[in-house]
Parts: sequence; structure tokens; C-alpha cells
Amino acid sequence: MTIEAIWPKYRASLKAFLHAKVADPDDVDDLLQDILIKTYQRLEEIRDSRKVKAWMFQVANNAIIDFYRTKGRAKTLSAEELWFEQDDPGVHEELATCLMPFMQALPEDEAEMLTAIDLHGQSQKDYAQEKGISYSTLKSRVQKSREKMSGLFQECCELSLDTRGNIIDFDKRDKSCKMC
Repeated sequence: MTIEAIWPKYRASLKAFLHAKVADPDDVDDLLQDILIKTYQRLEEIRDSRKVKAWMFQVANNAIIDFYRTKGRAKTLSAEELWFEQDDPGVHEELATCLMPFMQALPEDEAEMLTAIDLHGQSQKDYAQEKGISYSTLKSRVQKSREKMSGLFQECCELSLDTRGNIIDFDKRDKSCKMC
């Protein structure tokens, strides 16, 4: 067992594994290099050649864990540096006044379901069990009801979203909208 024989065999698989866990391609390349070094340094410790692949993936997994630990300890940001993550409570408070009229515009069963799940925090599984509905059916109904609710908001207001889909601002499309 030599590094020259093993590395080409598993390199692509390891890189794909790293890409699934780490977003930045440069970080993936750095981790891959670390794995190569550790493999080179410790390859002779492995007695059973059938376990090389599992061992290399364990090394990769440990490298990912170490990477995120190091990254997490790297720097604590101040509130000023995180200004872009701070929500404007005014936007959410203003839209909250629209919520109940939109809920009431939905069919009664959909409004009841979204109120229980989204406003009161009841789990979908519990709600499905309580109503005697299959869980997968309920998930589908919740998704469709949320889409209807979103459509009502979109008819009345133009929502500005951040990269995570959170509302950061809105403008009324039609000043005569009775919902908001």
C-alpha cells in the first residue's frame, strides 16, 4: 500500500464528500490537502488494506469537524458588523396587522390549520394525528395553504426578501387593499 496507489483511487470520492459538507471550493481544496498529508503520514499504520477507504473517509470527516470548530472560534463579530442580520421590527409589526385578515380570507379549515401550526406552534404530526389525517397529506395541505397565504400577500404587497427568504421590507401594490 503506497500513497501513489491509494490517493488517485479515492481522491475524487473524498472531494465530492467534502463538497457536500463545505460550500467554499477553496476550503475543500485545503481540506483535501490536509487529508492527503494525514494519509501520507499514517498510511503505514493501517494493517488491513480493505479498511483504507473507510479510514480515509473518517479522516475526512474529522477534518470537516476540525474545520468548522476552528472557523467557529475564529472571530466573534460585534453588533455593528452584523447590521445586515438585524431585523427591522417595524416591518414585521406592520405586516402582523395584515395576517389575520389574510387568514380569514382562506377557507376555514386552512385558516384553522395554519393558525394551529404556524401561529400556535403545534407540530404537523400532532395536528395530523388530532384530525385523523395522514402526515404526508397534511404536509401537502400546509404547503398549499402557505402558498395561498403568500399569494394573498403578493396580491396586496410587494415583499422584499433577503437571501434567506426573510422579509426585510414591503410596499403596498394597491393603496386600496383592504387587508393591510
